[in-house]
Amino acid sequence: MPGAIPQHFIDELLTRADIVDVIGRRIPLKKAGREYQSCCPFHNEKTPSFTVSPTKQFYHCFGCGAHGSAISFLMEYDRLSFPEAVEELASSLGLDVPRETGFAQGPDHRPLYEILERATQYFAQQLRNHPQSARAVEYLRARGVSGEIAAGFRLGWAAPGWDNLLDALGDDEAQIRHLREAGLITEQDGKRYDRLRERIVFPIRDARGRVVGFGGRLLGDGKPKYLNSPETPVFHKGRELYGLYEARQADANPDRLLVVEGYMDVVALAQFGIRIAVATLGTATTTDHLEKLYRAAPEVVFCFDGDRAGRDAAWKALQTALPLMRNGRQARFLFLPDGDDPDSLVRRIGGEPFRDMIGQALPLSEFLFENLASQVDMQTLDGRARLGELARPLVERLPPSVFRDMMRQALRERIGLSASPSSRTPSGRRPIRRPQGSIPPIRRAVALLVQHPELAQLELPGGWEKLDSPGIVLLQELLETARANPSIHSAALVERCEDTTTRQHLARLTVLDLGIPEDAPDQFLGTLRALSDEQRRVERESLLAKSRETPLTQEEKQRLRELYRPLSA
Repeated sequence: MPGAIPQHFIDELLTRADIVDVIGRRIPLKKAGREYQSCCPFHNEKTPSFTVSPTKQFYHCFGCGAHGSAISFLMEYDRLSFPEAVEELASSLGLDVPRETGFAQGPDHRPLYEILERATQYFAQQLRNHPQSARAVEYLRARGVSGEIAAGFRLGWAAPGWDNLLDALGDDEAQIRHLREAGLITEQDGKRYDRLRERIVFPIRDARGRVVGFGGRLLGDGKPKYLNSPETPVFHKGRELYGLYEARQADANPDRLLVVEGYMDVVALAQFGIRIAVATLGTATTTDHLEKLYRAAPEVVFCFDGDRAGRDAAWKALQTALPLMRNGRQARFLFLPDGDDPDSLVRRIGGEPFRDMIGQALPLSEFLFENLASQVDMQTLDGRARLGELARPLVERLPPSVFRDMMRQALRERIGLSASPSSRTPSGRRPIRRPQGSIPPIRRAVALLVQHPELAQLELPGGWEKLDSPGIVLLQELLETARANPSIHSAALVERCEDTTTRQHLARLTVLDLGIPEDAPDQFLGTLRALSDEQRRVERESLLAKSRETPLTQEEKQRLRELYRPLSA
């Protein structure tokens, strides 16, 4: 099993790679001042908001928020794992990837992918040739599923019987272990048997097209009607979406994606030319699901039954979506007539009318306000005030954006308040961007260092390190890394951070507008001096507070006198 990739090699790789060349070989880039621009490859847009910085070796989309280094881009665009992206980038530079020994390495999942692929081929062959597959074929034909669509989704058949798959693929104990780890067989009271029996089989593929699990629709008597693979090392229901790979194969950059509930809904819609449907796997829509969806398309339409249960599920989906509604993203809600699901409705009315219904789906804003308004009496002041109380926490969950500003305004109008006096200037125009000085000092210092790692080589003021405030430890760690690696650039400095949340925060700071780059050294030194002044003020007030309770020691009195002297003294 290969060892871990040394950090120094990753740093060297990011230093030697030209991110403009890496991205430019995949999408067209146009020079724009010091940087390069393009329409974002991760969401649909007409005006370029995707920026590539050769100095920072970093990319950022101001529309959807995508950002990262050359390695991150290869992972997202080429759908590679981290080691695969490193291998790809190293190969393009003619480098061999070294490996360290003695480090913990994640398990090798290739045997699981291989056994899952063999199972997929076996189930597909059974659908074509098994004597009892006629029922499955008849079921699919009754729903209008053609051979072409069945083949495209790699549908299969698990025949009745306890151990058909086990007998076909369980050649030895190693293969039996892989079948069990992949969730294809189970054991009870010392007996092994196939998990999927007498079911139409729906292979679930990940973003790279690898089969990671299965869903099965029972044709005989019994329960449950639908059965999914259990959680395995390669399959997690809260992350995967049935049909997303197939939708991306039909259109790499769809305008929207439709979230439905069942496998057959996805397949039936595809049969009618609607190749944008995906299904959650028996779970509510998760944040991971939505992040995947928004990387593929700017608009997500949730499709639910029109009954109470459907609307409750839609409300949960709305609450999950709110924190993710950055600029450029949209969410809509489509409620079907009672008694219909997408499978039955599209077969009854046809593809074009169904596509029209998708286009007329309810925007998130309307669903949010209408759902809450139905809970109060909008004819009374008390009722409208209650609407404000219910809606305001939800609106505030939206990230800072034009959409959030508009939702705030829409809420005020619905409850009968005029526009907020602070939301507009006297001329009626939008207020100007807040001054740079309003950026918190620690955030400014971290942003300056991330954008200009060479600042770490300056002679810096001290004292700020003692400040007990969020971000100080991170600033110290970044300074240590940058000092130890004088040639490190922004992308490599960010990639060094192991915590995903912190890494994403740093990535956003690389594109924060801090004014003229030539002023960066003076800004950085000034910001650290301000932090040092703050540390002295906090320590001074602490000693004064203590003096009110108990006499200070001679050392504390001396320290207090020092804290009242100017730093330059």
